[in-house]
Order: sequence, then structure tokens, then C-alpha cells
Amino acid sequence: MNLELFIAKRLITGKEHKISISAPIIKIAIAAIAIGVVMMLIAIATGVGLKHKIREKVAAFNGHIQISNYDNNTSEVSVDPVPLEQDFYPEFKDVEGVSHVQAVATKGGIIRTEDTFEGMLAKGVGQDYNWAVFEEYIVDGKLPDYSGKLNDEVLISRMMANRLQLKVDDSFFSFFLKDGDASKVPNNRKFKITGIYDSGFEEFDATYVFVDIRHIQRMNKWASNEVGNFEVFIEDFDQLEEKSNEIYSKTLSSLDTQNIKTKYFRIFEWISLFDFNIALIIGIMIIVGGINMITALLVLILERTQMIGVLKALGSENWSIRKVFLYNATYLIAIGLLWGNGIGLTLLYLQDKFRLFKFPNPEEYYIEYIPVHIDISTVLLLNLGVMLLCLVMLLVPSYIITKITPVKAIKFE
Repeated sequence: MNLELFIAKRLITGKEHKISISAPIIKIAIAAIAIGVVMMLIAIATGVGLKHKIREKVAAFNGHIQISNYDNNTSEVSVDPVPLEQDFYPEFKDVEGVSHVQAVATKGGIIRTEDTFEGMLAKGVGQDYNWAVFEEYIVDGKLPDYSGKLNDEVLISRMMANRLQLKVDDSFFSFFLKDGDASKVPNNRKFKITGIYDSGFEEFDATYVFVDIRHIQRMNKWASNEVGNFEVFIEDFDQLEEKSNEIYSKTLSSLDTQNIKTKYFRIFEWISLFDFNIALIIGIMIIVGGINMITALLVLILERTQMIGVLKALGSENWSIRKVFLYNATYLIAIGLLWGNGIGLTLLYLQDKFRLFKFPNPEEYYIEYIPVHIDISTVLLLNLGVMLLCLVMLLVPSYIITKITPVKAIKFE
């Protein structure tokens, strides 16, 4: 029989434990652990959730990796076409982890209405375009269909629609320069709005209009098998750099690859700071919870000084007595973890389901509500880490037991 565990159980379940002087201090320590766990779960879930959402939005407009001619690298506008016939299209079989490849082309233009005008970047897409990443951003109308004959359907952002005072089913004229020469009569196209999207990413919403890629091919006098560039989606974002290098090595020497981390390095540098904030919050919460547990342990030791003296008089070793109180502390930490996980995970579920909390300034975070993302492995590692670190912190104060002498302890009041 584990004597130390038996004594610890009796201390925990005994009636005198509930009415002792240490009872309120123990409750405060448990509450500190629970609150700390709630805060850590929220910090991890919101930080990771925000990173994932921003990454998803950037990838929705650009793919994870872009393959293009070198001449196109300094401009968002497609200048030099790329042949559609490539070994990696429509499926990138030479690189594992690639989920989708799509051909696109972009061209700068101006939208003109009776009252105003706006600059735009027309993004030409075809029937291979992955609209699934865009479905959640549709706020009115529907996605355009480019699987049949050439049509004039377009998808426009809510920001541009409001500025131009347009709505679904409205038509507008747009103008595009010929070969970038302002002296020539521009190309004129009439488009019809079939859907309105709102990604919350002002940098993209203020610019992108999705059109049939065949319009851009005709205006640029390209063949039907020529496109501006390819967008590649990968399954695991954490392998972005590795897959970028691998894709670069598998494409022709005349083609270049660029991933979204490189293209939008300022955005990704900013969201990388979330990791530091998460680590800082976790560190502070563990220290606060540990200090509260140290206080509770010291009170328990002082309260049980006579018991410690009796155990020492009966021949118990110092480490054996320390284990009694460490078992007791482990139980208290476990109770705090249980309450903390219950409250924290419930709050995260409600936020994910009903989006109760929103950003007061969504334009700064590129999203209206506070996103959350957490997995079971993260929760388990967090709980294990909190338990181990708190116990390590408790080893030092438990050393006070070795300084207690039996005679003085038994006489202690």
C-alpha cells in the first residue's frame, strides 16, 4: 500500500479539512489555477485562430504558392503569358502535399458609372478555380459560373459595390488599357454583378474583381492556352517554405515561384508576434498559479505541523512526508485544471458556434469576429505542462518539512 497516498487521501476527504483555516486559501489557489487555465486556453485559441484566418484569407486571393514568368514578379498585373501545358497542371503529381493548382490572369482597369469611377484589378479565373475558399465570404448573390461559354458575370467586393452604389444584377462598364499604352483607345467591357463578397481584408476588397479569364486573354491577345500565372494550394501550411523550394525545383527554369509569406512578409511578420504574446500570457499565468499553490502548500504544512512531528517520531523520512503534501497539491491542481478546462472549452465552443465576441476595430485585424482554433493535443500538452511546472515549483517550499524537528512540532500550537 502507498502510505503517502493513503494519508493524502485522508487529509483531502476528512471533515476537518473543509472547516480548517486553510480551506479558503486552498479555494483561492484552485480558483487561480482554473482562471489561469481559462486565460491560457483563450490566448492559445484566439491567437492561433486569428493566424489561421488571416492565412486563409491571403491564400484565398493568391493561393499558397504562385508560379509565373520572371517578368511578372514586380507587378500584380499579368504581363508575359505562361503556357497552360505544364507537367504540374492540372495536378502536381511530382510534389506530395499539393491539394490544388489553378490558372489565373490579372489586368488593371477602371470601373465607370454615371456618378463615379474606381480603379480595380480584374482577376480572371476559369472553371478550374477553387471557389470553396470563397464561399464563406459571399454576402449577397451567388458565385459566378465560368464553366460554359464566355459570360459577363463578375464577383465584386461589398466595399467597391458601396463606393460605386451598385448591387447584385446591376451592370457597369469597365476600361482596360491596350498593352499598357494610354495613347490607344482602351478596351471596353460591360459586366454584370452576380455576387458580392466581403473578406474583411481591405487591401484585397478595395481592388479585386473576379471575371472570366477569357476576357483577359482576349484583351491581351493571348491564345486560349495562355494564362498569367498558376496558384498552388498545399495541404499543410507549416510546410510552406519546404514545398516552395520543392515546387521551384520541379518547374521549368523560365518559371519562378513565390509563396505568400514572401509576397506579404509584413502581414506574416505581424502575425508571428502572436506566438510571443501567447507564450508571455502562458508564462505569467503559470507563475501566478504556482505562487498561489506555494502559498496554499505552506499553509497546509503549517496547519499540519503536529502531524509532521508525529510522522517523524514514528520514523518517517523527510521525502516520504513531502510526498504526502505533494500528492495533496497534485489533487488541488487537478481540481483547478478540471474547472479551468470545463469553463475555458465551453467559452471557446460558444464563441466558435455563435461568434459572441467581435473586434471593436475589425479593419485592423482583417476579420469582424474573434476566431478560435484549438485541438485536443494542445489542450493535453497545456494541462500536462501546467501540472509538471506547478509541481516543480512546489518542490522548493516542501523542503521546509526537513527543517521541522519532532519535539518542537508535537508541541506546536
